[in-house]
Amino acid sequence: MPGVLSLKLKNSRWAAGLVTLFVAAVLTMVAGWPTVAAAQVPNFHPCNAQPALPICKHGYGKRIAIKRWGARPEPLDPDAAAKASLVTRNPAAEIKKLKSSTVIVQDVDTSEVLFARKENLVRPIASITKLMMALVVVDADLPMDEMISIGAEDSKIASELPSRLSVGTSLSRSDLLHLALTASENSAAHALGRTYPGGMAAFVVAMNAKAQALGMTDSRFVEPTGLSNDNVATAKDLVKLVHAASRRPLVRRFSTAVKHEAADQTFQNTNMLVGRSNWTILASKTGTTREAGGCLVMLIQLGGRNLAVVLLNAQGQNGSRFGDAVRVQRIVNSQMAANMALNLQ
Repeated sequence: MPGVLSLKLKNSRWAAGLVTLFVAAVLTMVAGWPTVAAAQVPNFHPCNAQPALPICKHGYGKRIAIKRWGARPEPLDPDAAAKASLVTRNPAAEIKKLKSSTVIVQDVDTSEVLFARKENLVRPIASITKLMMALVVVDADLPMDEMISIGAEDSKIASELPSRLSVGTSLSRSDLLHLALTASENSAAHALGRTYPGGMAAFVVAMNAKAQALGMTDSRFVEPTGLSNDNVATAKDLVKLVHAASRRPLVRRFSTAVKHEAADQTFQNTNMLVGRSNWTILASKTGTTREAGGCLVMLIQLGGRNLAVVLLNAQGQNGSRFGDAVRVQRIVNSQMAANMALNLQ
């Protein structure tokens, strides 16, 4: 009996030792694991540690990460800064610096193309879609003072950037159009399509009919926000769209407003060039998705001419599409100066 007791005691000590070693090993492993708290420190950015993440590969994804985790924004493209010069002595260098894969600058009065790159390529156009949405709403002559409430279906659309308009918010059709054009509010655009006579299906039909009427033969629309990459067009088609938009006073005014107050909030224009003293912008709209890249369309006055500027799929630094707009203006300015010099000879 004493021998059996001694054996049991030895076995229990051996088991206790194994348990101690196991617990120590587990604690060592856990100590090496990353903690949740480390991912929530100020200015944490997941792309710093894992640049291969899909969310980190494009400007739109980086913008989502900045919104979601509170990281500092990427440095702004130097040419997008307010003090950037609009003249150049080396237009060829400016062309090489363009970050947009698709570009066109066209005089809408004479149809002269001043500069173009892949202008016939059909591409997703992101929230440039909202210009077509606005044309349909305005041309339908719907009461702009009619109150519309944001519904659950408006706020649950597939956007990684949440809407600032909560469900139940009631705004006039005019306010919703203003927010859709100025601040690119997706829920506002969706609500405008949803409340169109005949509903969303009729609204999409009207968008495509309007595109055909404008001669936008390579364009297609499936919804009014631009979140779907099935909304596509060529840069040449978008020249026609922005020109038409500039001829509707309400669209022109709303798309070039620096900001708009609604729902006890201030909404800023998504185009940082709007309001700058050295730019005369008659119509404007931005757009961004991962597939579309950074997009910008404007109708501007330059050298006494009305020029449509279309920039699609801009990649690179924060604000590359706005930097490209500056670079395009430098290129066009140099062309105008050269033509003026020839005429004087």
